[in-house]
Amino acid sequence: MVIVMNGLFKISLICILLFGWGVTTIKAQSGDVITNEYPEEKAEILETWGEIVESVQEGNVDKLISFHAYGPKFTEFKQGAPRNGGEENEAFEREVFGSVTEAVRMDANDMKVAVYYGNVAVVTFHSDFHLRFEENVAVINDQISLVFVKTEDGEWKIVHEHHSPLNANIIRMPS
Repeated sequence: MVIVMNGLFKISLICILLFGWGVTTIKAQSGDVITNEYPEEKAEILETWGEIVESVQEGNVDKLISFHAYGPKFTEFKQGAPRNGGEENEAFEREVFGSVTEAVRMDANDMKVAVYYGNVAVVTFHSDFHLRFEENVAVINDQISLVFVKTEDGEWKIVHEHHSPLNANIIRMPS
């Protein structure tokens, strides 16, 4: 009788654990993660974005680079070229932003910040950047996506960038 009760107890415990795991899995897939706003993390991302802009305005390329999590998982798509990694991104950003003599304008229009699980964020916007290089001003009107991951230290780091030209001639239909 004791052996049967022990067996029934174990089976009941396993069923309860499996049921709890199933409910947790369903809840995670039910959309809460998708619809949660994560306002504190969103504010942190916006603060980080402000610091990124500030680093460009100050000409502090090392600070700009510090916002990236370079490594084997880092990826970038730029202007239709094949994907590249962290080394290429860092070299490009050092060359370009190291040559900026003035950040005339660094507007991120129609910015959207979507945070998932409180530690991953996708930031999308249309850039209206006017960067001075000696006597010339380059205007960068791109569609930009940045994927951020929150590190164990609580810092948000860019792990993916995507830049493509913004076609201003496309008319948006009302949704």
